[in-house]
Amino acid sequence: MRCGELLVEAGGGGINVSKGIHKLGGQSTAVFPVAGLNGQRLKSILRASGIDLQTLEITGETRENFSFLETGSNQQYRFTMSGQALAEADADALLDQVRQLKPAILVASGSLPQGLPATYYEKVAVLAKELDTRFVLDTSGPALQAAADTGLFLLKPNLAELSALVGKTQLEMNEVDDAAMHIIEQGKCEMVVVSLGPQGALLATREGFEHIPAPPVKKQTTVGAGDSMVAGMVWALAAGKTPREMAQFGVACGTAATLNQGTELFHPADVWRLVDWIKTYGERYRFTDF
Repeated sequence: MRCGELLVEAGGGGINVSKGIHKLGGQSTAVFPVAGLNGQRLKSILRASGIDLQTLEITGETRENFSFLETGSNQQYRFTMSGQALAEADADALLDQVRQLKPAILVASGSLPQGLPATYYEKVAVLAKELDTRFVLDTSGPALQAAADTGLFLLKPNLAELSALVGKTQLEMNEVDDAAMHIIEQGKCEMVVVSLGPQGALLATREGFEHIPAPPVKKQTTVGAGDSMVAGMVWALAAGKTPREMAQFGVACGTAATLNQGTELFHPADVWRLVDWIKTYGERYRFTDF
């Protein structure tokens, strides 16, 4: 198999969110553990990109994942390594760094590493309440359920994750609004943005729900689309945007990320163009059968 040019980028859920916020002109600090030569390379790439970061040195080696694009079929193959185990004491040390930062918005993104209990994001949620911080969580499975039981500011589940939160194996499209409103009424979060892929997203707050359509585009990849969506929403929250505008920016950033091949995130110019489309043409593409 003959390959083209190799592109090496810093990634991972929270790191991608920080990169996306930086692309939009916002400021954030990425807090994460690093190990071995890969960890040093990760820090070097992020610093060269202008990303603020705080890290914790641990033993082992930071994992390296691979994505391959087969150009003949445009099929993409992802190889995700198991990752470095993280001791709970080290995770707590990272939380101490977050406590010192006292962020206005705290984002936790991705699956929990080996070595941590499934309830660990619950501890993060408790810290957010202690700091009076808006906690945004993007994860799945038992980790999502445990943290939601503590109460969050914003959840970004997909359909499968939302189904699990309300105790169902599957939700039909006409059930999504009721399910999203149900978890808000239960006190699990203040806002829900349900990712619907190429169909956009459903925004739900205590005031009601609304469908945010996604612009039709020629998709190149889905790598980083979810993280880009979170980055757009967090940037909008920090900028004082309304919940509708927050969801619109999230959908625009997630859609813009699909326009680029490989592991690259969105281009800001694409985001502004797609936001304009959503605001101009969104009404005619909005679902009316929720």
